[in-house]
Amino acid sequence: MAEWVLIGADGMLGRCWEELLKSRGIDYVATTIEDLDIRDASAVAQVVQPGAKWVVNCAAYTLVDAAEEHEALANEVNGHAVGRMAERCQAVGAKLLHYSTDYVFDGRATEPYRTDHPRHPVNAYGRSKALGEELLERSGVGHLLVRGSWLYAPWGQNFVLTIAGLAETRESLRVVDDQRGRPTDSRRLAEVSFELAEKGCRGVFHVTDGGECTWFELASLIAELVNPTCVVEPCTSDEFPRPAARPAYSVLDLSATEALVGALTPWQTRVRDVLAHVER
Repeated sequence: MAEWVLIGADGMLGRCWEELLKSRGIDYVATTIEDLDIRDASAVAQVVQPGAKWVVNCAAYTLVDAAEEHEALANEVNGHAVGRMAERCQAVGAKLLHYSTDYVFDGRATEPYRTDHPRHPVNAYGRSKALGEELLERSGVGHLLVRGSWLYAPWGQNFVLTIAGLAETRESLRVVDDQRGRPTDSRRLAEVSFELAEKGCRGVFHVTDGGECTWFELASLIAELVNPTCVVEPCTSDEFPRPAARPAYSVLDLSATEALVGALTPWQTRVRDVLAHVER
């Protein structure tokens, strides 16, 4: 039995993990979303066997707006399934590395959210992820709970690639400038998570790119890099109403993580690198 089990290997973050494990010559077992329905406890038990050292859960329900209509499904995937996975890991002596989000917070803070700040989500997706966190903590399993925010990569569906595609073909874009957070290169998210696990860390950690910005500021850099003639204009969230509310301020505090792994690279550098490695 391989010591590492990767669940959700075909997702954006899961692919980053698979490339990381391969590059380090680490033996692992991987499942895709089609291979494994994490809501099925018996199916999870077939994958998570005695001898596993770490289970990395990259599977999640990530449709923020759709979750408003399908909260029960989001709760099952992001919440109850995580709780059952934690129980299985504890039963076989494995540790669970699970991912959560800045959306477990309400966005009313004026300084970065510390790892122990009380959860108070403002949308269904955030509530489902908060439920997963609570059940993981209650399970008693040895775990790493890593929160990221605004994830992107050279592949998959994400804001950076979407804006890059739009900027290449449009003369102008309007992007909200009243939501502030930290972008996260998913490749680096996987690397730092692995490093924390190898260092024996347990509990909650925040891992993002360094620095902070609004979606407008992020989009402005992307457009500048792919098509400087595309004009990006700021707007308010009220101008683009969506089913799910978004936290206005969701900057995650990185101090505990940076004390262990060093300063995290600024988002501007990570975005440039991702755009340089986009698969054409």
